[in-house]
Amino acid sequence: MFEAIQIGNFYVWTRVVFLLIGIWLFAEFFLRLAQSANLSLQHFQQKWFWYLLAFVLGSRLFAMLAEYRVYLHDPLRSVILWDGGFSFLGGAIGIGVVLYFATRGHRATFLHWLDALVPAATLGLVFAWLGAFFSGAAYGTPTDRFWGVTYDAFNVRYAVPIHPVQLYYVLFYLFLTFVLLVIRKRAKRVGAETLIGIVCASVGTFVFEYFRGDFAIPAFATKVDVLLLLVLFLSLGLFLIVELRLSEWHFFLYETALAILAVGYLLARPWLDLETYQLRFSQLLAMMALLGTVVYVVWQRRKYPHL
Repeated sequence: MFEAIQIGNFYVWTRVVFLLIGIWLFAEFFLRLAQSANLSLQHFQQKWFWYLLAFVLGSRLFAMLAEYRVYLHDPLRSVILWDGGFSFLGGAIGIGVVLYFATRGHRATFLHWLDALVPAATLGLVFAWLGAFFSGAAYGTPTDRFWGVTYDAFNVRYAVPIHPVQLYYVLFYLFLTFVLLVIRKRAKRVGAETLIGIVCASVGTFVFEYFRGDFAIPAFATKVDVLLLLVLFLSLGLFLIVELRLSEWHFFLYETALAILAVGYLLARPWLDLETYQLRFSQLLAMMALLGTVVYVVWQRRKYPHL
């Protein structure tokens, strides 16, 4: 475990070092992808402060959410920015939020920007998870597999070999980055990288989070919840195939039926006697991101059929 490197009287957090490397590669890769897609980069020079602020605030808020117990016990720690508590994913989302508002008047749609942002973010996540591995953060559950790792640190509650779940993420995001680059060269319509990238990342997150052994915000769900989400996803996938064949009236009926189904179930759920089981909050967010991405890409392709 290399949680920190001592240089004289100073300590450099290993997680921060890998985070900075990830940020640098993310920025370089993102700008190159945007430039290759003929997207205007002038607004980055004009609004660089807002992008920097969004990244810092987004990464800090997501890190505080992941370790909310620590910050609830010691609220003043939230303003101590040098403790290494940052989330690369939160920072990338912050960049995406500012990017959405900064490019609303551009010829290119926000989906064009997402197609450049998603592959760059997956590359940055490779180094963010490497930093988590060396610092012992986001550790796994006990395992008897030969590739299990053992940490000798107070922040890891297991003294036995555990799943190196951080390395699972590293390999997964590294492979996903290469896949997205191949898709980028062969895609015929905008949104392919965004759709495949976020869907794959959501599925991967949902699976790998079962190997996490650290504390997290619990989320309770039922089998019916998951079944409903699956039905919505399959129906949206079917709609994606036939989207251009539907009239505006059929599109309205489709969206209305989905809304009535979802709202009706949410209203009736407290009175249903259903068995619940516990998920990690990140798994719930992954499912929401998956469905939200499918809806957004379908809507954008419907709005701009020529893209």
